[in-house]
Amino acid sequence: MELKRVVVTGIGAITPLGNDIQSYWKGLMEGASGAAPITKFDATNFKTQFACEVKGFDVSQFIDRKASRKMDLFAQYAVVCADEALENAGLLGEDAPVHPDRAGVIWGSGIGGFQTFMNEALNFHRNDGIPRFSPFFIPMMISDIAAGHISMRHGFRGPNFCTVSACASGTNAMIDAFNYIRLGKADVMVTGGSEAAVTEGGIGGFNALKALSTRNDDPATASRPFDSTRDGFVLGEGGGAIILEDYEHAVARGANIYCEMVGGGMSADAHHITAPHPEGLGALNVMKATLDDAHMNPGDVDYVNVHGTSTPLGDVAETKAIQGVFGDHAYDLNISSTKSMTGHLLGAAGAIEGIACILAIQHGAIPPTINFKHPDDQLDPKLNFTFNQAQERPVRAALSNTFGFGGHNASVLFKALD
Repeated sequence: MELKRVVVTGIGAITPLGNDIQSYWKGLMEGASGAAPITKFDATNFKTQFACEVKGFDVSQFIDRKASRKMDLFAQYAVVCADEALENAGLLGEDAPVHPDRAGVIWGSGIGGFQTFMNEALNFHRNDGIPRFSPFFIPMMISDIAAGHISMRHGFRGPNFCTVSACASGTNAMIDAFNYIRLGKADVMVTGGSEAAVTEGGIGGFNALKALSTRNDDPATASRPFDSTRDGFVLGEGGGAIILEDYEHAVARGANIYCEMVGGGMSADAHHITAPHPEGLGALNVMKATLDDAHMNPGDVDYVNVHGTSTPLGDVAETKAIQGVFGDHAYDLNISSTKSMTGHLLGAAGAIEGIACILAIQHGAIPPTINFKHPDDQLDPKLNFTFNQAQERPVRAALSNTFGFGGHNASVLFKALD
C-alpha cells in the first residue's frame, strides 16, 4: 500500500508568550521568558510560587459564555487554538473545503480538567460529604472532551479521540493523526494538545516530586536547560493546534503549505516512573525510529527541539541520546529547548514545540535556549545549544522530542516541502 504524503496547512497557539501564533513566534525569537509569580491562586505557602501562566486570555472573545462555563480551561484553550489553526488553514466555517466525514480530531492532554476535579472535590469536602456535584463535573474533567468539543464545533465526523501519555500526549496525538492520513482514513486532522495544570494540585504535586524549580527570587530565569545550576522545570499552560492534511487534498484546494510531516516514532524507557534512562536509551531509540519512519538520514536534520525540561537528569540523558543518534553530525545541528521560555506545558508541550519546528523551517531561524550562564561539565561544549540568542540558518528538517512520566517517548519530524 502506498502511503499518502502529509502536510501542515494550519497552526494555532495559546502560550505563556502570547495567545496567537504571531505573538508566540515573536516571543521565541526575542528570547522572552513567560515565567512570573502565580496569579491564579495564593501560592504563598508553596515551595514554588511562580509558573508560566497564559496571560490576558478572555474566553468570552471566542466562545459563548454559556458554552464556556461547561468547559474546563484546558478545553477552552483547545477550542480557541484549534479555531486559529483552522482559520489559518482556510478550513473555518460551514463552507470549509473538506468533507466532514473525512475530517477528524485527535487531541492530547496529560491531565485534562484538573481544576474542575479539584473544585468538585473541595466542594464535596466543604459540604460535609453531602454529594452536590455539578452535572457537568465528569464532562468537564475527562481528557477526551477537548477533542469532542472541537469536532462538535466544526461538525467533523472523522476519527476522534484523545491520547494520554503524560508529557508526550500532544506528540502522540500528532503521530496518530499523521498515520490516519497516511493510511487514507482521513483527509484533514486537527491535532495537538492543551493543558491547564497551574493549580494548587499541580504546583503542590510536582513540588512533592521535587520536580519544579524553587527559584522564587528570580522566576524569569528559573527555567535554564543545560545550565549546571538548573534545579527543575517551570510549570506552564496553554495549547497548540496543527492542521495535518493529505498533500493531494491540500494542493487541490490551493492551500498554503508550511511544510511536510514525514515521520513519527515512539518508545519506552522501561526504567522508572519519573526519571529518564540515565544513558538516554529510550530517547535514542525514539529518534532512530522517527528517522527510520521518515526514511531519512541523521545528516538530513538541521534542528532538534529537545524535551529539555531543565532537570538535572533529563538534560544530560537527552544530550547523550542525540550524540548517539547523530554522531559527528551532532556538531552541525542546532539544538534548543523552548521550555526555557514557555515552561513545561506537560501534555501540550509537544504541540507548541512541534509548531516551533514548523516555524523554524518556514522562517529559517532557530529559537534560543535562554537563561544559560554556567556550563555543565557533563555536556559536550562543542554542541550548539543555541544559547541565549536566536540564530538564522536554513532548516531543511526539524525534529521535536517529548518524553513523559512512565517512560513514554515520542518524536516527530518535519521537513521543508520538496
